[in-house]
Amino acid sequence: MKELRHLNKYFKKYWLKLLLGIIITIIARVFQLVMPSYVKNSIEVVENYVSNQLEESAARDLLLEYILIIVGAALLSGFFTFLMRQTIINVSRYIEYDLKNEVFDHYQLLSLNFYKKNRTGDLMNRISEDVSQVRLYAGPAIMYGMQTLTLFVCLIPLMFIKAPTIAFYSLLPLPVLSILIYQISRIIHKRSTKVQEYLSTLSTFAQESFSGVSVIKAYTLEPQINSEVRALALEGKDKSMDLAKVNAWFFPLMILLIGISNIFVIYVGGKQYLDGQIESVGTIAEFILYVNMLTWPVAIVGWLTSIVQRAEASQKRINEFLKEEPSIKSEVAQKTQISGKIEFRDVTFTYEDTEITALHGISFTVEQGETVAILGKTGSGKSTILELIARLYDTSSGTILIDDVPIKEINLESLRSMIGAVPQDAFLFSDTIRNNIKFGKEEATEEEIEEVARMSVVHDNIVGFTNGYDTILGERGITLSGGQKQRVSIARALLKDPQIYLFDDCLSAVDTETEEEILNNLKRASENRTTLIVSHRVSSAKNADKIIVLEGGKILQQGTHNQLVAQEGYYKDLYINQLSEKEN
Repeated sequence: MKELRHLNKYFKKYWLKLLLGIIITIIARVFQLVMPSYVKNSIEVVENYVSNQLEESAARDLLLEYILIIVGAALLSGFFTFLMRQTIINVSRYIEYDLKNEVFDHYQLLSLNFYKKNRTGDLMNRISEDVSQVRLYAGPAIMYGMQTLTLFVCLIPLMFIKAPTIAFYSLLPLPVLSILIYQISRIIHKRSTKVQEYLSTLSTFAQESFSGVSVIKAYTLEPQINSEVRALALEGKDKSMDLAKVNAWFFPLMILLIGISNIFVIYVGGKQYLDGQIESVGTIAEFILYVNMLTWPVAIVGWLTSIVQRAEASQKRINEFLKEEPSIKSEVAQKTQISGKIEFRDVTFTYEDTEITALHGISFTVEQGETVAILGKTGSGKSTILELIARLYDTSSGTILIDDVPIKEINLESLRSMIGAVPQDAFLFSDTIRNNIKFGKEEATEEEIEEVARMSVVHDNIVGFTNGYDTILGERGITLSGGQKQRVSIARALLKDPQIYLFDDCLSAVDTETEEEILNNLKRASENRTTLIVSHRVSSAKNADKIIVLEGGKILQQGTHNQLVAQEGYYKDLYINQLSEKEN
């Protein structure tokens, strides 16, 4: 159970409620133990009445008294059982809440490399299925475990005090049961791990299929996907059946061994009664009740073992991710003021997952308030520069400075809070258009939202929808066209009003006229703001203070539009080609 030690901090957090729950559990079980003794007393009253040792009225009074005690004890036991669930089970829900938040918070700290190595479905499964399995250990397992322990501690000594011989024989099957449970539990642990791993695979496949359903339909891949789902379902069925077959041994074994215990009670107790070693048949009835009271706790031992084994397997999978250290950390706790000057000094960067070197010894400076356009062919390293400025990755060598301070010496939250980024692949959440824009500034007013929507030339499109700004977008913003998604993303960045704007080819899906209008608006909005625009179009770059042309991760050309057009090279050729296309 070493993996489950991770939960100890939560048990300490809620120790008072847990302690109260444990005390209530003990009280509930103590009241339950009252009943068998009074059942025995009731039978003895009947025996005494039959043998004329008690008068009818006295027998009636005693029976009524004992029945009331039995009913009262049952009611009190039920009431405290209810309170027990309200304390211990509630604690398990609090722990589930805390653990999900801990996992999710850690996910957000991890760097992009982590997400490139791990599938979304697996991440989702660990925060849902695995945490749910752990919750069963933190709640029901503790509750029923305490019930079982209390009954064993109180009941077994009581049985030996009242009739040691009957107690010995009735409890004889329990050691056998313990050995069987231990052996079965080891198998359950292995098979539970395989089932949880399979669920992650299934979640990943389902998530990718649903996200890519348009591609599946376009290429008529439904039969192939259905075939793969059937194969996964069969694999899952086999793994689950392997686990179910082992679990299926528990309850039959419990019933068999409890049945044997009852036979021992009746046989040994009956023999002792006939030999005069016990005084009343009520003792036999009392022990049958004791043994049957042990039925559920003994059965629970198997179930608890299964829960603990599953929780151990799940917590191990959760801990694997919690132990992952983010490669990008804020090394400075103090908040940092940022003006917007950016400098690259001999920066080289290689992607860890592909080992592709995207930048080779890049050096350039962007003064505060300047607008710099970065052009180049696909794969030349344009987007990588923006990712390094936002410190989504750290350089392999060389230094990036923000306001003449090495980027690693700047508080990470301060840095990113001062950046308004619009990625190449615009990502929108399945929420209203208003909330997607407000993602840049939660406290924004309606006027501010509409203003940035107008600046990004998307306001007229939005008000044209039936629900306007309250239109709910599909997953990843699928409701909107590519150009509309880009413009909503631009509005989000503008609303944030940061010191640094990073636009990564964010106008590729709009026409040239709309592009021109947006660029003019961006120029006004980004006045005194540092702006970097990555683009394939000269039209997006020509008004920039500086243009950097990349090729193969190296700076090929650098200068203003007029300077670069005046010299032979990539930029002039691109300008002439795009100018002729526009005229045509």
